[in-house]
Amino acid sequence: MSNNSAWLQRSLNSVWHPCTQMKQHPALPLVPIARGEGVWLEDFDGKRYLDGISSWWVNLFGHGNPQINAAITDQLSRLEHVMLAGFTHAPAVELAERLSAKTGGALGHAFFASDGASATEIALKMSFHAWQNAGRTDKREFVCLSGSYHGETVGALSVTDIPLFSDAYAPLIRKEHVHLAPSPDARLAQPGETAMDVANRAADALAQLFIERQGKIAAIIIEPLVQCATGMAMHDPQYLKRVRALCDEHQVHLICDEIAVGFGRTGSFFAHEQAGIRPDLLCLSKGITGGYLPLSVVLCTEAIYQAFWHDDTRRGFLHSHSYTGNPLACRAALATLDIFDAHDVLGANRKLSAHITQRLRAIAMHPRIKHFRHRGMIWAADVDTDLPDFNRRFYAQALQRGLLMRPLGNTLYLMPPYILTTTDADWMADQALGALNATLAGST
Repeated sequence: MSNNSAWLQRSLNSVWHPCTQMKQHPALPLVPIARGEGVWLEDFDGKRYLDGISSWWVNLFGHGNPQINAAITDQLSRLEHVMLAGFTHAPAVELAERLSAKTGGALGHAFFASDGASATEIALKMSFHAWQNAGRTDKREFVCLSGSYHGETVGALSVTDIPLFSDAYAPLIRKEHVHLAPSPDARLAQPGETAMDVANRAADALAQLFIERQGKIAAIIIEPLVQCATGMAMHDPQYLKRVRALCDEHQVHLICDEIAVGFGRTGSFFAHEQAGIRPDLLCLSKGITGGYLPLSVVLCTEAIYQAFWHDDTRRGFLHSHSYTGNPLACRAALATLDIFDAHDVLGANRKLSAHITQRLRAIAMHPRIKHFRHRGMIWAADVDTDLPDFNRRFYAQALQRGLLMRPLGNTLYLMPPYILTTTDADWMADQALGALNATLAGST
């Protein structure tokens, strides 16, 4: 029995793996990972895999990054954790200050949590409660986009429109207070339409919804520029401009869920910046710690914060997590920001992105590919296939070639760490094409 086999069996016996039908694992074995370095993961038998999806979109500057390692090690010798209720510590304060500065001071008062779904819950509760405190008690409805995904806790599922995740829990989810607005997904363009036309058409429909529900809607929640889990659906920044104007006109909070698309993924530090706007609430996670430790944060406007400032404790935001603002996670996040500040990360990404886009041309021009698209350091394409298990077959073919990719249904995507070299990028593109052709060989 190999080292991989031993760890695989022990994991199957003891670990319930996320987002997984466990019964499928005998046919599609787990990959036990022993170590990581740079863009590479290595299993217990010594085989390496290029992490083409940044380990679920979290890793920015590579596995085992020396600068982030050093920051966490230093923090371990100082303070591993202290509750943030009634106490504070330097990493949380410094991180809150620096994140606010990244918004030009438009947003601040960082509220920390542990993961993306928790950030969504916090933002929804903050918006609702702020309106209640302001005496706008009728504003208790929310708007999300068709195909949206904002997490898998019960509150987050109420603003998630992916049946695979939500249908099983429908009796638990309060959908009666949530409205579904058309997605500005550029793939929905009619003949002769541009991505901006689709954005304006979706914004027009949203304007009508705001009129129909005047005075009832608390907030709209949006993944700016890329709706990731629904298949990397990309839209024109014009949509965000229109939504910001509509929210101002109708007094609706704009929640930008940048859990996956923040920290440079779309080409700008925050995705919403490409529309020249700021949201009322900003949800951040995933890349915030460079892919090291669980952490999320919600930033808000001064107006929202002031809505909770009162002598009555019940009007405060009484939400908490045991590990809120954990010092180790905050130090990892500060080290991640240090890398952004010390290097022209976004400029380097633009050059790397252009190279990768060119090397993916064979996939973009493939006869079975539709809607090849790209935004910043995210690439996606839809595969024309009748294979019901295309995603699992492609995943297995890619792993055989030493490449980690996990298609979303029939949508291939790449979201690699920013430290990818051009040589590794060339190899990644070749293996992705090879896996695609091998998978489609079984299609009709």
